Amino acid sequence: MRGDLRESAPDRVATEEPLEIRLGYEVDGERYTHSISITMRTPGDDDDLALGFLFTEGIVRSMDDVAIVKPCNGDNTVRVELESGVEVDLERLERHFYTTSSCGVCGKASLDALRVQGVAPLVSQPGLFERRAVVSVPDRLRAAQHTFDETGGLHAAAAFDSRGELLIVREDVGRHNAVDKIMGALLSEGQLPGRELGLMVSGRASFELLQKTLVAGMPLLAAVSAPSSLAVELAREFNVTLVGFLRGDSFNIYAGEERIA
Repeated sequence: MRGDLRESAPDRVATEEPLEIRLGYEVDGERYTHSISITMRTPGDDDDLALGFLFTEGIVRSMDDVAIVKPCNGDNTVRVELESGVEVDLERLERHFYTTSSCGVCGKASLDALRVQGVAPLVSQPGLFERRAVVSVPDRLRAAQHTFDETGGLHAAAAFDSRGELLIVREDVGRHNAVDKIMGALLSEGQLPGRELGLMVSGRASFELLQKTLVAGMPLLAAVSAPSSLAVELAREFNVTLVGFLRGDSFNIYAGEERIA
């Protein structure tokens, strides 16, 4: 519909399908399989999504914990088998994870839970990122959003270095899924913790996305849109550089300003 004009035409829309993540682990010599997440996602890079989710939730600590990652029962289930002897927090697994494409994990951990997990504040690295490198990232990310060009319906995330060069880009209907796909790819490539990497997201900076950035050891989270109050609180307590409203040649710094030269 355009004013009084009505016409019919084909259109492309972003695919959204459920993905179940199953975890295989050993307790007292017995193997168990536990379904720990169902997320609505855009198919593709499902192995990275599963690994990234498990890593940022603190269930997998490194690739040394992982024996195998493989799809099962068609294309909408991924099973991650842990190595024998890897301890699993059963109380954490007993939580019922349900993830939507938009809101992340329901009943998400709070700041207190992060402290209990032993997550430490990041080390200050003054001048790690040049301002001109930071402002170059959104245009580079937008140019890499090939599926968005066709559908207009996907979020994007990117890991970038101190020069603003994009290392990994992922798209998904869910903001959290796009970030988990980034984390899974970095984990499988041995690039975590990412002590000199930044994370760029195409939407707002929420507590959950800041948490994932922190767990990955990445010192900077930049967003096109606004941060939430809890994201700012988390960034300041754990010394993560938080950038919002990154558009054109301007942005706001809410925490960790010393890292941006």
